[in-house]
Amino acid sequence: MSGVAENLIEIRDEIAAACVKAGRTRQDVHLIAVSKTFPVESIREAVEAGQTIFGESKLQEAEPKVAGLPSSLEWHFIGRVQRNKVRKILQIASVIHAIDSLKLADYVSKVALESGMRPSLYLQVNLAGELSKGGFSPDELRHDLKEILSLPGVEIVGLMTLPPVEDKAENSRKWFTGLRILRDDLEREFGASLPFLSMGMSGDFQIAIEEGATHVRVGSAIFGKRAYRVDGELG
Repeated sequence: MSGVAENLIEIRDEIAAACVKAGRTRQDVHLIAVSKTFPVESIREAVEAGQTIFGESKLQEAEPKVAGLPSSLEWHFIGRVQRNKVRKILQIASVIHAIDSLKLADYVSKVALESGMRPSLYLQVNLAGELSKGGFSPDELRHDLKEILSLPGVEIVGLMTLPPVEDKAENSRKWFTGLRILRDDLEREFGASLPFLSMGMSGDFQIAIEEGATHVRVGSAIFGKRAYRVDGELG
């Protein structure tokens, strides 16, 4: 058994334990294996171990991986979305996690309609108001949500957040709790369905699950340490 396969078993066990602690079922939580910066060979090991959902953040890196791996895999684009790359992103990923403005959501919708696609989108929320990160403030999201939900070419499936870097995983809990409460409030206010919460990474996904995460983005805990520093986004 490869190291990747062993790591996946451990992560799945930890997800299951967090679900039990939170009184949730294991089926409530989906594992996104964040494969950015890792080679196709490592991803194949994960596929052989039963992993089917993967996350990439750089278009140029993702394209050959998607082309060289089984078409049955589900790819999530988890990096910042540049408008001039939207058309190509939609060709490789059915889910986008970092929609951070009405303008971007509208553009993705238009491109999706032209391309005959209907991607699933997460709306990124910058709960801490960090200048270094994109995302809606809660007030901005309330202001724009009705228009975003009306966009014809996309399906808004939930919210995503990337908390500030914390020394201890427990310190991230307030941000995960905040996203869940915001989601619940928006569903009541707008009569909307936002079933998914994308939050939690290698160092804190257990806490995120306890606070309602439906999708956790785990990279280094599966594939090992990255050879170089990346943008720090989403896993």
